[in-house]
Amino acid sequence: MQSNQMQALSGKELEYIADTISNEDLLLKQCVATAATTQNEKVRQICMQHMQDHTQNMTTLTQLIQQHQQYAPTSPQ
Repeated sequence: MQSNQMQALSGKELEYIADTISNEDLLLKQCVATAATTQNEKVRQICMQHMQDHTQNMTTLTQLIQQHQQYAPTSPQ
């Protein structure tokens, strides 16, 4: 029988997600800087699309952590 209930994320999984959010933030900042300084309109458009993608990735990862927060242990293990 399959259970639809979420299980708590492990410490390693949470660290991985936090690192991924940090990486997405760095990539977003690099796209912002490039879009602000480039003279090439095509490059600017590509950067703008990547900015949207990285923002969406960060939102998705943050929501994932929030969804699993209720399953986190209330005291250190």
